Amino acid sequence: MPLRLSVLDQSVHRAGRPQDASIRETLDLAVHCEQLGYHRFWVSEHHALPTLVGTAPEILMAAIAARTHRIRIGSAGVMLPHYAAYKVAEQFRVLDALAPGRIDLGVGRAPGSDQRTARLLNADLRSADDFPRQVQELQAWVSGAELPPGHPGHGVAALPQAATTPLVWMLGSSGYGAQLAAHLGLPYAFAHFITDGEGCEQALHLYRETFRPGVVAQPQAAVCLSVLAADTEEEAWFQFRSRERARIDRRTGRFGPLLPPEQAQRPWLPAEEMERSALRERAIVGSAAQVRERLLALADRWAVEELVLVTWAWDPAVQRRSYELLAGAFALA
Repeated sequence: MPLRLSVLDQSVHRAGRPQDASIRETLDLAVHCEQLGYHRFWVSEHHALPTLVGTAPEILMAAIAARTHRIRIGSAGVMLPHYAAYKVAEQFRVLDALAPGRIDLGVGRAPGSDQRTARLLNADLRSADDFPRQVQELQAWVSGAELPPGHPGHGVAALPQAATTPLVWMLGSSGYGAQLAAHLGLPYAFAHFITDGEGCEQALHLYRETFRPGVVAQPQAAVCLSVLAADTEEEAWFQFRSRERARIDRRTGRFGPLLPPEQAQRPWLPAEEMERSALRERAIVGSAAQVRERLLALADRWAVEELVLVTWAWDPAVQRRSYELLAGAFALA
């Protein structure tokens, strides 16, 4: 199969712009990416982070569903331990009614926030230990399957029912999610952009080696990775300064809105300079042709048929241009 390209947008807060503008920019980007021919458009869930303001993917997905017609729409993901699986199933059954056959329900176990904020979302922090059970319940409710006798949810359906159902995806950045996805027969997406690739190949191997048919009959894996393309390599590296500064600041506990590239440079400590060099060595940044070559090589190395692209840029026009260039390079439309 030809390589599929999809998009994950995190509603990044840009310095000098109101936070609510980031949500509207995500909506505009979703419409744009559908026109460009991307396969999926996923949105994330984070809480109380000054850099990322997408806190309610299910609401954002509904708005995207109202503005699009073809592209699959998904969460990357719903942080399931914060919520009752039944309520999440209801929300996504409604989303499937709005966009039949186009809804992906990506779930994760990480809090998407600090522990204090996680406690405000769910006072029982031990709920993460129940994640495998929650995922099984969620899958049953979204698919219309019956929970076993004796289960509190036996005989209870998540409405509205329809001819189509959301597709549950397992998201992860370690072997834990890979093993759980394989055990339950779910599609699996590895968060390469979080780990900078560490553990990616091992997780994909573990997923494939231990996979049991379930929701999907064969292993179905995607990798989510950070990329930035521009009309020239020089321009791409200039725009990358914003992402570079955010990543280095985050390692030292400093969070804030994404800075414009002109303001992103500062004197680097020796340890930061080492991190900066390593980050640039790993980064998938350059012209459309250069990025395409890297992506094809990685997809071949990992034996995956889908890559989900995460692109940070202070200027929304730069972000849109990156997706335009790559859509053209891969002849998506």
